[in-house]
Amino acid sequence: MYVEETISKYEKYINPAQAKLFRFMGLASVERYAEGWTITDSEGKQFIDCLGGYGMFALGHRNPDVVAAVEAELHKMPMSGKVLFNRPMADLAEKLALITPGALQYSFFVNSGTEAVEGCLKVARLATKRKKFIAARNAFHGKTFGSLTATGRDLFRDPFKPLLDNFTHVEYGDINDLAETIDEETAAVILEPIQGEGGIIVPPAGYFKAVRELCDQYGTLLIADEVQTGIGRTGTWFGVEHEQITPDIMATAKALGGGVMPIGAITATADAWAGLIEAPFLHTSTFGGNQLACAAANAALNYIEKNDVLDRSAAAGAYFKKGLESIQKDYPSVIAEVRGRGMMIGIELTKEGAGGMLMSLMIDKRVIIAYTLNNPKVIRIEPPLIMPTDVIDQVLTIFREAVSSTAEVIEDL
Repeated sequence: MYVEETISKYEKYINPAQAKLFRFMGLASVERYAEGWTITDSEGKQFIDCLGGYGMFALGHRNPDVVAAVEAELHKMPMSGKVLFNRPMADLAEKLALITPGALQYSFFVNSGTEAVEGCLKVARLATKRKKFIAARNAFHGKTFGSLTATGRDLFRDPFKPLLDNFTHVEYGDINDLAETIDEETAAVILEPIQGEGGIIVPPAGYFKAVRELCDQYGTLLIADEVQTGIGRTGTWFGVEHEQITPDIMATAKALGGGVMPIGAITATADAWAGLIEAPFLHTSTFGGNQLACAAANAALNYIEKNDVLDRSAAAGAYFKKGLESIQKDYPSVIAEVRGRGMMIGIELTKEGAGGMLMSLMIDKRVIIAYTLNNPKVIRIEPPLIMPTDVIDQVLTIFREAVSSTAEVIEDL
């Protein structure tokens, strides 16, 4: 009764199409309790979470250190009064300056990834006094107007046009395309270190170094959208570290809140921040930087450092990827490619219809996965970075069985 009542409320008060889709995919369960890499529904069924809230649960569900930090702050001052100094926010800004690469120094805190991207675009325009932006095709930067304009898929963009002016999209990973597009009027280039919703697309080696050089040549700022790749997801603090380059502005969110509180950040160099130093109230947020969210983020970053989570992410991701590559080798009719870094892995299928079938089979065996928003042929694996190898082995066994069943009907898809 509890489940049906919940679904009925979705149909009446949230979105009937969403409720229908969830039912169709075999997701007719109500999440009730979560811990580590496990979600338990209202009927007591346990699911292994390999989606991780689209990368949010880097430290798993209800990480005890993060929960304790938030509980402690709850009894002090949960939300900022906005006119006095805020110590948890100051501590978090200092921490981000220490762990981000290069000369990134100043931070402004928001509540989500799309807000962080919006802020990055504003900072870039303010700093350069230029109007033009370059993003990548197939990119995903969020769904508010500015970030949606940067997002590179017409499916999400077309219903809301006209969007912002002066945005151009180039082929991701093609430095020649960027070189032909960038000029002295370009305020910023915004890129993901790995395209997440685009299908876990890893750029060619040397691409970001070449992008950095082009930006320097034209006095253009480089914005790294680390909303999905940041905070240990790829085995390093940030995805740009794989090419040892420093952006001028960086967006983070998702895992920054430790899976307990929503928080995002805009972090930039002193030069890029100059406009906000001159006029600090040009960009503000009532809820951004609240004590609860900052306490969660501080605890999450401290936990990562104290528990070698970056190394664990790199090792667990390599182990997971190797196991998936073995399955791909045995079932090339179903899986075209396995790619990614750390615990951000994409499984590209040979046929789009196979994605829904695989999802249903995995969910039936109580493993949660999903495909990427911009490419339904790619199954994403973004579990907690702390997932142990015995659980990964369990997931690989179930996935192999699901792929085997899919292979039997692949010709009909």
